[in-house]
Amino acid sequence: MNKAIITIIFSCVLAPAMSQTGLKGTVIDQSQKTPLEYANIALYGLPDSTLIKGAVTDENGNYELMELDRGTYYLTVSFLGYLTIHTPSISVQKSQVKQLDPIALAPNEQLMSQVEVSGDRYTTMHKIDRQVFEASSFEASKGGTATDLLRNLPGLSMDASGQISVRGTTGFVIMVNDKPIQTDPSVFLSQIPANSIKNIEVVTAPSAKYDPEGKAGMINIITSKPIEDGTFVQINTKIGLPSIQSYDNKVNPKRYGADFTINHRQGDWDLSVGGSYLRNDLAGRREGNVYTISGDTTTYFPSDGERSFDEEMYSGRLTLGYTPSKQDLFSLGLYAGKRSKDRTADIIYYDNHAVVDDEEIYQMQYYNENLRIRRSDFVIGSFDYEHTFTNASKLSSSFLYEYTMLGGPTTNRNLGYPDIDVVYQDEYNTNDNPLHGIRFQTDYTAAPWKIGTFETGYQFRNLNHTGDFVYERKNTETGIWELVPDFSSNVNLTRQIHSAYGLLSGEKGKWSYSAGVRLEYMDRELALKDKAGMVDTTYTYDFVKPFPSASLQYHVNEELTLKAAYTKRVQRTTTFKMNPFPEREHSETLEQGDPTLLPEFVDLVELGVIKDFGDHSFYATAYYSDIKNLVNRVNTIYNDTILNRIYSNVGSGTSLGIETGIALAPTSWWKLFAGGNLYKYHIKGAFDDRPVDASTWVYSINANTTFDISSSLNLQWSLNYLSDRVTAQGEDSRFFSPNLTVTKTFLDGRLSTSLQWLNMDMGLLHTNEQRITTWSENEFYTTTNYVYEVDMFMLNISYTFNRIKNKARFIKSEFGDKEF
Repeated sequence: MNKAIITIIFSCVLAPAMSQTGLKGTVIDQSQKTPLEYANIALYGLPDSTLIKGAVTDENGNYELMELDRGTYYLTVSFLGYLTIHTPSISVQKSQVKQLDPIALAPNEQLMSQVEVSGDRYTTMHKIDRQVFEASSFEASKGGTATDLLRNLPGLSMDASGQISVRGTTGFVIMVNDKPIQTDPSVFLSQIPANSIKNIEVVTAPSAKYDPEGKAGMINIITSKPIEDGTFVQINTKIGLPSIQSYDNKVNPKRYGADFTINHRQGDWDLSVGGSYLRNDLAGRREGNVYTISGDTTTYFPSDGERSFDEEMYSGRLTLGYTPSKQDLFSLGLYAGKRSKDRTADIIYYDNHAVVDDEEIYQMQYYNENLRIRRSDFVIGSFDYEHTFTNASKLSSSFLYEYTMLGGPTTNRNLGYPDIDVVYQDEYNTNDNPLHGIRFQTDYTAAPWKIGTFETGYQFRNLNHTGDFVYERKNTETGIWELVPDFSSNVNLTRQIHSAYGLLSGEKGKWSYSAGVRLEYMDRELALKDKAGMVDTTYTYDFVKPFPSASLQYHVNEELTLKAAYTKRVQRTTTFKMNPFPEREHSETLEQGDPTLLPEFVDLVELGVIKDFGDHSFYATAYYSDIKNLVNRVNTIYNDTILNRIYSNVGSGTSLGIETGIALAPTSWWKLFAGGNLYKYHIKGAFDDRPVDASTWVYSINANTTFDISSSLNLQWSLNYLSDRVTAQGEDSRFFSPNLTVTKTFLDGRLSTSLQWLNMDMGLLHTNEQRITTWSENEFYTTTNYVYEVDMFMLNISYTFNRIKNKARFIKSEFGDKEF
């Protein structure tokens, strides 16, 4: 009887322990032979190096990794100030708890030299289809946004309007943690706190796995993520000091903001909550000179005045992840917020006059009071599911819904000057643009084959975007607002896209390869109706096209790699660029689209070399891109003092160039990262029955150097330069911006403060200004210099309440940001 009871007790108590499967071990200091507390243990599965789970050593240096499946694994063991170790493969049998030999970590001698980052270079990793840049290498971006990071990367450049281009080409797709979205980069990137970003991947030749949207490729933002349970809390603040220079603007700019991220991970659950607010105004002026020729009359209207921006954004985000098993992952995301961007253009036309046969026939001056407001209120929800099979194959699916209300009025008043009580013209146009979008996609990755890994998937996207455009002009005699039918309309755009892809990738010896094709069907319908009921037209466009891709990489040795790639992509047209009803941009400009506008298609070929030498590295990539149906903004004469700005397919655009980058660490306290891009750009085609043929050499430089004064104090200086470049009707001038940042950390790195001196100028350099010039022989000439604020000082403060790294992975806009 007693034996039976004892047997039952032992069965209940010991059987669960005997049935456990896992690993145990100890981490010690190699020289002192003492245990290391808080060392990080990461367990990866073989053969695909999938992260399985992680642990942190206790006060005795011990760790446990339990509830494992039978299989083969390896460990990565790391600790601040020590060299990271990757263990050989470890086989784990079912119902076995394997005790590993002690793992001894050796101190990093470079890190022990009192400079925590000495010996590090600006981390740049080159994969078969992308370049990966470590965000923490760019100290100047701390407390800022993703835009502050991107401006420093080779091949990327930014102009005075904040428009980012890749190798001189705009129109790229933003991805967050490998999930593509559609968005206006200048709007979206300014909302992502730089502190939450781990890496930025620049994908200039994406594979067929990804949506072909984006003629310049993709930028993938990878957020930080922990491997252990716990709570991460981070608060960032941004405060702008008063402006140094006056631009005679009506209101002084305001710059301040804050964001927070809370990420809690416990067992199967992962919860992320975040919120942000940003007020980011910009002071500035506009200096312009325009003349138009109509018959024998030439009309001049030079101008000067305010051009400033008041920008305000706030939002809230939530992501809930549930992992009931190692094979299944569920994720629910919500994202909502508001943003507005008000552009003030109060311009004095100080010498408006007309000349016939060198004789002036009239002269006047007037004051144009112009305010353009753009708002966006949005709610986005997504649900994702991922399942990993026992044979390592994987199935994932994702559903996203977005509602966005776009809109905002433009007021345009032409007044007397200096007596602004005289009203010559008072106009008002507004629009309401509700947008509904859905996206569903499913992807399958097969178990590895001998020749590589095969992936396939399907995606469906549906967009419905309506617009109610109202243009009114006040009758100066009756004071009544009257509708202007020619400028008022209803617009309804629907677009459906079905696409499927197949991709094979793998490695053999020193070779890495990837090849695939994506087949896409797009159906677009644009319905137009003016307010007078005179126009009721529907424009349709559809296509079925393959989008192939291929990449090849050869590792000559550990320090030298060669690569080649080809991809075909598309840039779809937005509703704004297809609406043919004019909008009054300001006194001298109407802006309208083309309902027959075709998408841009691009073919890209790359050849590259990567060379590492010690703590330094160098790479160079030669490329050729050919864009069909190139869209440019071009001008025609509406009347003697108004130009009509139109978006039109003007032909083709080709670029032949080379992109280079170098990372140097001349000393333990000095690092240098510099990149350059040089290419020949050629536009050839026709507009308004006139040939377009323009070409020029374009180059850009991004340089970034850091001096580590101490382990907690560094200084970083950066320069971003973009040369002159041609357009279909003229040219855009050079643009550059030097910046200086001093960063100081406290409390063992948990508190970080940085003082930024942005757009350094001191009245000497003509920083942060750009001249846009267009002309058409014997018709018009226009040149406008945009002069924006310089010598701006910002104070950024960031505090992290614990050491657990951030894992917040929020959803982003798929449709609405593109139209904002």
